[in-house]
Amino acid sequence: MSVASTAGIAERKRQLVRNELAEAAVALLADQGFEETTVDQIVAAVGMSRRTFSRYFESKEDVVVHLLAGAGAQMCAELRARPGDEPPALALRHAVSVFTSICRVDRERTLRVSRLILDTPALLARFLERQSQWQAEMAGILARRTGLVPDTDLRPALAAGVALTAFQTGLRHWVDNDGTTAIDELVDQAFVMITPALDLSTDQS
Repeated sequence: MSVASTAGIAERKRQLVRNELAEAAVALLADQGFEETTVDQIVAAVGMSRRTFSRYFESKEDVVVHLLAGAGAQMCAELRARPGDEPPALALRHAVSVFTSICRVDRERTLRVSRLILDTPALLARFLERQSQWQAEMAGILARRTGLVPDTDLRPALAAGVALTAFQTGLRHWVDNDGTTAIDELVDQAFVMITPALDLSTDQS
Protein backbone atom coordinates (compact mmCIF):
# COMPACT_ATOMS: atom_id res chain seq x y z
CA MET A 1 0.00 0.00 0.00
CA SER A 2 1.34 3.42 -0.96
CA VAL A 3 2.17 6.14 1.53
CA ALA A 4 -0.63 8.26 0.04
CA SER A 5 -3.17 5.45 0.48
CA THR A 6 -2.11 4.88 4.08
CA ALA A 7 -2.37 8.61 4.82
CA GLY A 8 -5.82 8.70 3.21
CA ILE A 9 -7.08 5.82 5.35
CA ALA A 10 -5.67 7.43 8.49
CA GLU A 11 -7.38 10.73 7.68
CA ARG A 12 -10.72 8.97 7.08
CA LYS A 13 -10.39 7.30 10.48
CA ARG A 14 -9.66 10.65 12.11
CA GLN A 15 -12.69 12.13 10.38
CA LEU A 16 -14.89 9.30 11.66
CA VAL A 17 -13.71 9.96 15.22
CA ARG A 18 -14.35 13.69 14.84
CA ASN A 19 -17.84 13.03 13.53
CA GLU A 20 -18.61 10.57 16.34
CA LEU A 21 -17.54 13.10 18.97
CA ALA A 22 -19.53 15.85 17.24
CA GLU A 23 -22.72 13.79 17.10
CA ALA A 24 -22.41 12.89 20.78
CA ALA A 25 -21.81 16.53 21.67
CA VAL A 26 -24.84 17.76 19.74
CA ALA A 27 -27.10 15.17 21.36
CA LEU A 28 -25.94 16.06 24.88
CA LEU A 29 -25.95 19.82 24.30
CA ALA A 30 -29.45 19.73 22.84
CA ASP A 31 -30.69 17.70 25.81
CA GLN A 32 -28.79 19.33 28.69
CA GLY A 33 -27.74 22.76 27.45
CA PHE A 34 -24.31 24.15 26.63
CA GLU A 35 -23.14 25.20 30.09
CA GLU A 36 -24.36 21.99 31.73
CA THR A 37 -22.54 19.68 29.31
CA THR A 38 -18.90 18.81 29.99
CA VAL A 39 -16.17 17.35 27.81
CA ASP A 40 -16.04 14.37 30.17
CA GLN A 41 -19.70 13.64 29.42
CA ILE A 42 -19.09 13.88 25.68
CA VAL A 43 -16.18 11.44 25.69
CA ALA A 44 -18.02 9.08 28.04
CA ALA A 45 -20.93 8.94 25.59
CA VAL A 46 -18.66 7.47 22.89
CA GLY A 47 -16.32 5.49 25.15
CA MET A 48 -13.24 7.63 24.58
CA SER A 49 -10.78 9.30 26.90
CA ARG A 50 -10.36 13.00 27.44
CA ARG A 51 -6.82 12.62 26.11
CA THR A 52 -8.23 11.27 22.84
CA PHE A 53 -10.65 14.20 22.70
CA SER A 54 -7.79 16.70 23.02
CA ARG A 55 -6.08 15.21 19.96
CA TYR A 56 -9.05 16.23 17.83
CA PHE A 57 -10.58 19.31 19.46
CA GLU A 58 -9.52 22.12 21.76
CA SER A 59 -12.95 22.67 23.31
CA LYS A 60 -16.60 21.62 23.19
CA GLU A 61 -17.29 24.70 21.04
CA ASP A 62 -14.93 23.32 18.40
CA VAL A 63 -16.76 19.99 18.38
CA VAL A 64 -20.07 21.51 17.30
CA VAL A 65 -18.68 24.06 14.84
CA HIS A 66 -16.66 21.22 13.27
CA LEU A 67 -19.93 20.05 11.72
CA LEU A 68 -19.95 23.22 9.60
CA ALA A 69 -16.27 23.34 8.71
CA GLY A 70 -16.52 20.94 5.80
CA ALA A 71 -19.50 22.79 4.37
CA GLY A 72 -17.55 26.06 4.51
CA ALA A 73 -14.70 24.53 2.51
CA GLN A 74 -17.19 23.14 -0.02
CA MET A 75 -18.84 26.56 -0.32
CA CYS A 76 -15.53 28.20 -1.21
CA ALA A 77 -14.76 25.41 -3.67
CA GLU A 78 -18.16 25.87 -5.32
CA LEU A 79 -17.56 29.62 -5.71
CA ARG A 80 -14.14 28.92 -7.19
CA ALA A 81 -15.66 26.50 -9.71
CA ARG A 82 -18.42 28.81 -11.00
CA PRO A 83 -18.10 30.05 -14.63
CA GLY A 84 -15.94 33.13 -14.90
CA ASP A 85 -18.59 35.14 -16.72
CA GLU A 86 -21.32 34.40 -14.17
CA PRO A 87 -22.53 37.50 -12.27
CA PRO A 88 -21.14 37.65 -8.70
CA ALA A 89 -24.62 37.53 -7.13
CA LEU A 90 -25.48 34.30 -8.96
CA ALA A 91 -22.09 32.74 -8.24
CA LEU A 92 -22.43 33.57 -4.54
CA ARG A 93 -25.98 32.20 -4.40
CA HIS A 94 -24.75 28.93 -5.90
CA ALA A 95 -21.93 28.87 -3.34
CA VAL A 96 -24.21 29.22 -0.31
CA SER A 97 -26.44 26.50 -1.77
CA VAL A 98 -23.90 24.11 -0.24
CA PHE A 99 -25.38 25.04 3.15
CA THR A 100 -29.01 25.15 2.03
CA SER A 101 -28.65 21.68 0.51
CA ILE A 102 -27.52 20.32 3.87
CA CYS A 103 -30.56 21.94 5.48
CA ARG A 104 -32.85 20.21 2.98
CA VAL A 105 -31.23 16.79 3.02
CA ASP A 106 -30.79 16.46 6.80
CA ARG A 107 -33.45 18.85 8.07
CA GLU A 108 -33.88 17.68 11.69
CA ARG A 109 -30.18 17.34 12.46
CA THR A 110 -29.36 20.66 10.81
CA LEU A 111 -32.15 22.40 12.71
CA ARG A 112 -30.81 21.03 15.97
CA VAL A 113 -27.20 22.01 15.25
CA SER A 114 -28.13 25.43 13.87
CA ARG A 115 -30.36 26.23 16.85
CA LEU A 116 -27.56 25.29 19.23
CA ILE A 117 -25.07 27.52 17.44
CA LEU A 118 -27.33 30.53 16.96
CA ASP A 119 -28.74 30.45 20.50
CA THR A 120 -25.49 29.80 22.39
CA PRO A 121 -23.21 32.86 22.60
CA ALA A 122 -19.99 30.83 22.87
CA LEU A 123 -20.92 28.71 19.85
CA LEU A 124 -22.11 31.70 17.85
CA ALA A 125 -18.81 33.47 18.49
CA ARG A 126 -16.89 30.46 17.19
CA PHE A 127 -19.22 30.20 14.19
CA LEU A 128 -18.70 33.87 13.35
CA GLU A 129 -14.95 33.34 13.62
CA ARG A 130 -15.21 30.57 11.02
CA GLN A 131 -17.48 32.75 8.90
CA SER A 132 -14.84 35.49 8.93
CA GLN A 133 -12.32 32.98 7.56
CA TRP A 134 -14.74 31.95 4.81
CA GLN A 135 -15.36 35.60 3.97
CA ALA A 136 -11.65 36.24 3.50
CA GLU A 137 -11.27 33.22 1.22
CA MET A 138 -14.39 34.11 -0.78
CA ALA A 139 -13.15 37.69 -1.14
CA GLY A 140 -9.93 36.41 -2.68
CA ILE A 141 -11.87 34.23 -5.11
CA LEU A 142 -14.15 37.12 -6.11
CA ALA A 143 -11.14 39.39 -6.61
CA ARG A 144 -9.51 36.89 -8.96
CA ARG A 145 -12.77 36.46 -10.87
CA THR A 146 -13.19 40.20 -11.39
CA GLY A 147 -9.62 41.43 -11.57
CA LEU A 148 -10.05 43.58 -8.48
CA VAL A 149 -7.27 44.01 -5.92
CA PRO A 150 -8.62 42.99 -2.46
CA ASP A 151 -5.88 44.93 -0.62
CA THR A 152 -7.09 48.21 -2.08
CA ASP A 153 -10.69 47.53 -3.13
CA LEU A 154 -13.34 46.89 -0.47
CA ARG A 155 -15.88 45.37 -2.84
CA PRO A 156 -14.80 41.68 -2.89
CA ALA A 157 -14.76 41.42 0.93
CA LEU A 158 -17.96 43.41 1.21
CA ALA A 159 -19.76 41.24 -1.35
CA ALA A 160 -18.63 38.05 0.40
CA GLY A 161 -19.74 39.42 3.78
CA VAL A 162 -23.13 40.53 2.48
CA ALA A 163 -23.74 37.11 0.90
CA LEU A 164 -22.86 35.30 4.12
CA THR A 165 -25.08 37.65 6.11
CA ALA A 166 -27.95 36.95 3.70
CA PHE A 167 -27.52 33.23 4.29
CA GLN A 168 -27.27 33.64 8.07
CA THR A 169 -30.43 35.79 8.09
CA GLY A 170 -32.31 33.15 6.13
CA LEU A 171 -30.98 30.46 8.47
CA ARG A 172 -32.13 32.42 11.52
CA HIS A 173 -35.66 32.66 10.15
CA TRP A 174 -35.61 28.99 9.17
CA VAL A 175 -34.61 27.95 12.69
CA ASP A 176 -37.08 30.32 14.38
CA ASN A 177 -39.89 28.82 12.29
CA ASP A 178 -38.78 25.22 12.93
CA GLY A 179 -37.99 24.70 9.28
CA THR A 180 -41.58 25.21 8.14
CA THR A 181 -40.49 27.59 5.36
CA ALA A 182 -38.02 26.19 2.82
CA ILE A 183 -34.52 27.46 3.52
CA ASP A 184 -33.90 28.09 -0.18
CA GLU A 185 -36.97 30.29 -0.37
CA LEU A 186 -35.75 32.39 2.54
CA VAL A 187 -32.22 32.73 1.15
CA ASP A 188 -33.57 33.54 -2.31
CA GLN A 189 -35.64 36.36 -0.79
CA ALA A 190 -32.55 37.73 0.92
CA PHE A 191 -30.49 37.55 -2.28
CA VAL A 192 -33.13 39.42 -4.27
CA MET A 193 -32.70 42.30 -1.84
CA ILE A 194 -28.90 42.29 -1.81
CA THR A 195 -28.17 41.58 -5.50
CA PRO A 196 -27.57 45.26 -6.40
CA ALA A 197 -24.88 45.43 -3.71
CA LEU A 198 -23.10 42.42 -5.22
CA ASP A 199 -22.40 44.06 -8.58
CA LEU A 200 -18.61 44.26 -8.71
CA SER A 201 -18.40 45.55 -12.26
CA THR A 202 -19.20 49.22 -11.48
CA ASP A 203 -16.14 51.42 -11.53
CA GLN A 204 -16.18 53.37 -8.29
CA SER A 205 -12.69 54.78 -8.55
